[in-house]
Amino acid sequence: MKKKVLLMGASGSGKTSMRSIILWVYSNNPASLTSRLGATIDVEQNHVRFLGDLILNLWDCGGQDAFMDSYLTAQRATIFQHVGVLIYVFDVESREIAKDLEYYRECLEGLRQFSPEAAVFLLVHKMDLVRQSRQETFNAKKEELQDVSGDLKLSVFGTSIYDESLYKAWSNIVHTLIPNANILSKHLATFAQACSATEVILFERTTFLVIATSSSTSQPALSSDSDSLEPENPASGSLDPTRYERTSELIKAFKHSCSRVRGEFHSLEMELWDFTAVLDEMTRNTYVLIVVHDPTIETAALKLNIRMARRKFEELQGDSLVSAS
Repeated sequence: MKKKVLLMGASGSGKTSMRSIILWVYSNNPASLTSRLGATIDVEQNHVRFLGDLILNLWDCGGQDAFMDSYLTAQRATIFQHVGVLIYVFDVESREIAKDLEYYRECLEGLRQFSPEAAVFLLVHKMDLVRQSRQETFNAKKEELQDVSGDLKLSVFGTSIYDESLYKAWSNIVHTLIPNANILSKHLATFAQACSATEVILFERTTFLVIATSSSTSQPALSSDSDSLEPENPASGSLDPTRYERTSELIKAFKHSCSRVRGEFHSLEMELWDFTAVLDEMTRNTYVLIVVHDPTIETAALKLNIRMARRKFEELQGDSLVSAS
């Protein structure tokens, strides 16, 4: 049976704005336009095409009390059957946290009854509104949510529609929906080794969400580990943990600038004093970014490796295009 993605949370938590940012990647509308959106009425279904033929069947469930009560009683089986992923959104500054947590507990019970294998992602949203330490606030909220969830394995992210944090969360969510994501990552690591690359990142063509990564450093690849909201000290020699999401935003902004002057974006090459980077099409639905620190490696060699790897990655992508709707 085809799976669906449930987007749930209390009214006003920011679900609709978040959903619109993900859907609006096709039209490049800014986050500021989300203020024009009205509240979700009951359930709004959106079929988002991803990686060509992978369909994300996204159910945005209205968070008003009457709707939430209906989901948990009369519509319980309809809502919670055949769920692949539950994304539950918490407003970090909610004044009704007790009620929010109670609804969340009930949703978990619905999942245990009808979709026990579903992955659970919790988004602590509107982090841009936090005035005190964001990291401390997020850590406290994450601990509270883990206590409520018991021994359930879940992923918690601090998000805002105004920065790259939303890309990080959704990249991890989409990664779980790609059937052969681990195989894809394994071949990407082999490709990185062949290029003598420090890091290789595979992006979805339209959204520029991160699909898979491979790194020769001690830095973790794409994962749901979201303990840190703050960039690490550059002086420590470690790589910025938000580099993937910031790259996504920068490239999307550059593509948008190209379209405004009626230009078409194809590829990008950078040769700086400390590293070389090549961004080029890997398949019909993906881009690959290769970063190398070896000054003897030419960009032409990297582009040749990309051309030689395309057929294999087209085959891998074909194997992954199983509808997630």
